[in-house]
Amino acid sequence: MTEDLINNKDIYFPSHLGTNDKLITLLNRASRTLCDWFSKADKNGPLPFDENFKCIMPEEDGNSTEDLFSEIESLLNNSFNPVHPGSLAHLDPPPLIFSILGDLIAAGLNNNLLAYELSPSVTLLEESLCKWFAMKIGFNDSSGGIAASGGTLSNLSALIAARNTAGLGSNPNSVLLVSEDAHSSFIKCVRIMGLDSKNLVKIKTDNQGRMDINNLRKTLTKCTIENKKIFAIVATLGTTVRGAIDPIKEISEICKEKNIWLHIDGSIGGVFAVSSIPIEGLNNINEANSITINPQKIIGITKTSSLLLVSNMNTLVNTFSTGLPYISSKKNIINRGEIGIQGSRPAEVIKLWLGLRFLGLNGIEDILKSSIQRKDYFIKNISKNKFEIYSGPLHIVSFLPKGLTAKDTDLWTQTKVDELMKNNFMLSRPMFKGKYYLRVVMGNYNTKDSHIEELLKYLNAYQ
Repeated sequence: MTEDLINNKDIYFPSHLGTNDKLITLLNRASRTLCDWFSKADKNGPLPFDENFKCIMPEEDGNSTEDLFSEIESLLNNSFNPVHPGSLAHLDPPPLIFSILGDLIAAGLNNNLLAYELSPSVTLLEESLCKWFAMKIGFNDSSGGIAASGGTLSNLSALIAARNTAGLGSNPNSVLLVSEDAHSSFIKCVRIMGLDSKNLVKIKTDNQGRMDINNLRKTLTKCTIENKKIFAIVATLGTTVRGAIDPIKEISEICKEKNIWLHIDGSIGGVFAVSSIPIEGLNNINEANSITINPQKIIGITKTSSLLLVSNMNTLVNTFSTGLPYISSKKNIINRGEIGIQGSRPAEVIKLWLGLRFLGLNGIEDILKSSIQRKDYFIKNISKNKFEIYSGPLHIVSFLPKGLTAKDTDLWTQTKVDELMKNNFMLSRPMFKGKYYLRVVMGNYNTKDSHIEELLKYLNAYQ
């Protein structure tokens, strides 16, 4: 590379010399651009989108700074904005400011959690943070965990470990039991594991959306008669449509009795276990072999942030370790690429660590309590005479006008979603037991009681 080219393109990479002034200038400008976008959220709404938005691909020569920032602004202005108080459709809260900083630091470090020598401080940080979470939920000293890019991957890792521990790695009769309201990602997990749809056995739910224990027992008996080998039972701690929590105490007793791995999908509600908030059904999660927790779904840790916690770290080592022959190892330190599906991983745990350190336990509790309070306020003020309401102990509510047929729910929910969007409220319309519902997720810290009252008025539902 010629000296002139080096001078013209000296912002290719951070420099080991000097002050990195040009990088500082770019970061300052990017910060202002992002914050301006946040500040315009109230005007633009949760989901503005211009059908003429263009995705411009790389050209022969690199683009100028001005061109790139113009395209960044266009990208932002055509993006979902979780900061808007009307963003209530999904489990995507506003990002914590220190978690945003954590993302920046992680990108700048560009360390690789594949191995200790590629991420010495971050390896110890992830190990310590997973241990802290594991101990907070009641696991013992042999516990720990690993971060992953999303709950699906955490759940998949747990199920692979469960099957390996049961010695059923290639057994076509191995089956997984989940509730009929469990997350759809378990269908994907079964496919990835080389199993068929018949290897995923669904247990009926009761009128509260929880796994039916009697049906579970009958299914276990049937599986025994049919020579099916159960490698795990999954309890859901927060179902997608109504936030229901399966009866974990009873399920854990069955798993102990029959020596079956208990995995808890706590992607939605698991983080409540580190608080003192009295959530019905949250007890006994420490009886599980593994649990998935997604801090990104409610406390504002920037994506992606998912943890798989296990009661015994040896199960992950025994399942995923390959020896990493091309990487040096250090005594008494596990290379993190040896305990999960992913090899190379960014230092994403920094944003979780900084976010938690910034909040402290009291701040975490404040965010979690506020989400429950908003849910309670919504249910308190929605017309019970007009609407069927489906909710559980967490911060999710699904609802429909009474008496609608399945066909009518399609039109009503779509019409309402469109009307609400025009008034800067974004709700989702999940399909649940043959009907479409409107769903509101009360995890947005910027949503106040006045916003909830306004939403209910638009729904013609305010009492």
